[in-house]
Amino acid sequence: MRAAVLHAIGEPLRVEEVPTPRPGPGQVLVKVAAAGVCHSDLHQQDGSVPPHRIPLIMGHENAGWVAALGQGAEGLAEGDPVVVYGGWGCGHCRFCLGGHEQLCDGARWGGLGPDGGYADYLLVPATRHLLPAGHLDLVKAAGLTDAGLSSYRAVKKALPHLLAGTTAVVIGAGGLGQYGVQYLKLMTSATVIAVETSPVRRQLAMSLGADHAIDGSAAGSLEEIRELSGGEGPAAVLDFVGIDATMRLGLAALARQGLFVLVGLAGGSVPMGFFSQAPEVAFTTSVWGSRNDLAEVIALAQQGKLTAATETHRLDDINQVLERLELGLVEGRAVVVP
Repeated sequence: MRAAVLHAIGEPLRVEEVPTPRPGPGQVLVKVAAAGVCHSDLHQQDGSVPPHRIPLIMGHENAGWVAALGQGAEGLAEGDPVVVYGGWGCGHCRFCLGGHEQLCDGARWGGLGPDGGYADYLLVPATRHLLPAGHLDLVKAAGLTDAGLSSYRAVKKALPHLLAGTTAVVIGAGGLGQYGVQYLKLMTSATVIAVETSPVRRQLAMSLGADHAIDGSAAGSLEEIRELSGGEGPAAVLDFVGIDATMRLGLAALARQGLFVLVGLAGGSVPMGFFSQAPEVAFTTSVWGSRNDLAEVIALAQQGKLTAATETHRLDDINQVLERLELGLVEGRAVVVP
């Protein structure tokens, strides 16, 4: 099969012929319809988040069709359209048994450890990691498995804080943040402020339901957030960027007893102390999402309640797509189609 392979840190991916996987007992071979291109792929490529092994086929947002079933793999048939859940845990620890395989110590993420979907085919270790796609457009469905899922879990963490009359801030209106805006409008009555440096993405956030969209790099952005949230500050801030500047802005704006949810993997950090932010604020990270979270996301998408700005590219163009993503030229989610 053809695949885009990372052979060395800092180098472009090579599109080349590699052996097609063969499913063993319990495994499933998926013919890839589309694979989403994520910022974490850039972090692997440049070594800031070192890949677990090299060579590696990246691509952790995947959808496609069942191509072959290994012995004992049940519940699916060849040709079934599926969405691939990426958190492949051990299946036996308390996190896996509790439905949170993405938190398993032994979690192996397709495209982050095992080979992923920048290829014609993807080998999935068990049928439990595949969810029926139904009538969904598989090209658009691929992005649900991370961009749609990670933002959903982050919003669910914030729900207890977002009572009537409160404000939520979404920092970064890219692939994840655009879903975050939609979930907040679907699931809460909070006023939603999108903070984004790109004017195109600010406009897109407004079209998806944001009540306000401001430039976080502009002078006075902190005061503008506070003013738009009634002077109190937001009850929840969801940071889908995760650099020092966005974290500082979000924590400084946060209201008393507010919640800051860090989703972005850009490697930022910020000091916290008793007098460094408003009283009794809480800080948490949010890691991907559970399989059940993904089932809920798929249900929303099947009901037509989610909009995804998706651009499609050939697998041969993967390096140009990664370059566009790094330059901030992708307004929603880019996907490659083998």
